[in-house]
Amino acid sequence: MMVSLARSLDNVKVEIIEVPKEDLNWTTVSLSDVINKGKRLEASVFDIESKHARETVKNSIHGYKSIDINEDVVECYTRPRFKRIWLDKSEYPIYQPTSILDVYPVNDGYISKLTKTDIESLRVHKGQVLVTCSGTIGNVSYVSDTLDNKIFSHDLLRIKFKKEEDNGFFYTFLKTDIGKSILKSNKYGSVISHIEAEHINEVIIPTPPVIIKQKIHDLIVESYQKRDESNSLIDEATKLLIAELELPPIEKLHEVAFSYSKEINSFSTKLSELNGRLEGSYHVPIVDVIEKHITKKAKVLNLNDGAITKKIILPGRFKRIYVEKGNGKVFLGGKEIGQLDPANKKYLSLTHHSERIKNELILKKNMILVTRSGTVGKISIIPRHWENWIVNEHVLRVEAKEPYHGLIYTWLNSEYGKVLISRQIYGSVVNEITEEQLGEISVPIFEDDNITFKIAKLIDKANDFRYEAYKQEQEAIDIMNREVLGL
Repeated sequence: MMVSLARSLDNVKVEIIEVPKEDLNWTTVSLSDVINKGKRLEASVFDIESKHARETVKNSIHGYKSIDINEDVVECYTRPRFKRIWLDKSEYPIYQPTSILDVYPVNDGYISKLTKTDIESLRVHKGQVLVTCSGTIGNVSYVSDTLDNKIFSHDLLRIKFKKEEDNGFFYTFLKTDIGKSILKSNKYGSVISHIEAEHINEVIIPTPPVIIKQKIHDLIVESYQKRDESNSLIDEATKLLIAELELPPIEKLHEVAFSYSKEINSFSTKLSELNGRLEGSYHVPIVDVIEKHITKKAKVLNLNDGAITKKIILPGRFKRIYVEKGNGKVFLGGKEIGQLDPANKKYLSLTHHSERIKNELILKKNMILVTRSGTVGKISIIPRHWENWIVNEHVLRVEAKEPYHGLIYTWLNSEYGKVLISRQIYGSVVNEITEEQLGEISVPIFEDDNITFKIAKLIDKANDFRYEAYKQEQEAIDIMNREVLGL
């Protein structure tokens, strides 16, 4: 039967489909390579990109070595998984690994001291290099004052080298395409990718003279110091705004808002104030309490008022045509707007999208960004190095008039402003907000222009520090690529 089946198959006309060679990435692997890699058979361990990256490091004029976590490293670890006990507020704010890329990270929530884990061991410490090791592999950050002593979840590699200059050097190496490719080649997992602390032993790095390592390390430390100073200035602007408005803590305002309803959070609203919205979240009393409070010390205008805002832009949806790096405009998503140098840049075709880019998508210095879909209400102000980049249609753009950009950014970014933004959210499955709804948000305007100018000056200086931080990090990466890797 098998013979007859084989004969019949011989007579079948088979259409031969030729697969373009340029669409295939293939390589050969020796048995010794498989054994040396712990008998791993995943293609990603041996892919062409990581193979090329390893060859580049091996060809460095300064030589190379494999990292030995027993000899080179003081600490290299993740923490065990644990079940979180969430609270509305506690002394233990916890951050997710994705937050390490943000210039000014925001905690994901608060956990209870009863959580069954060693909470203190979750803290990160100044001088450590942090690497994401689950899901998105290889995002890297350096712990400065902003992150020092913050609590992060278990799935984050905390690394510190014995020699101080190796920390900034290793950080910069992982910021290059070569370093990231080598690190990612060790990932495992069919659905969610992971790497473990032991996989750092598989990473090879170049070994330039100490003077080059120190130069790179110093640039990274200075870059992160600039980010810290930027964050301090934003804090200073926020404190000035709150002090001038004489706003009590948001918790106190919540108590006032629900003072008449001790048992449950219930409230009433007038038919004339429904504004076509029947969601309870739109009519929460805290909004009225905030708005009444700010009217005591400032004039209140809507964000879309022509006296303070040129325009609020909501780009239309469109099919994106991506191109290779160097052939289009840098294209960002909403989750990247809090980062200094977004890790996952894409590039949008100028040929296909030039008009839309010019009229709707392009970013300008001091433009204020507000995420409007999914995660609503993330705020950012455009630094100098983001000018002429573009961000997707899920982000609203606010073009403020001078000198109100600092005031508007600081107000929207405050916990009071975020309450007013979240009030406008609609959508039963995916949260959304429109440009009209954002335009309805109340903004306090001081009669004393000096306050507005002071806030603008602080925000401008903070933005300048971020630009300088970006330049210093890029200089470190350039030294790594040119002088160390020979690219």
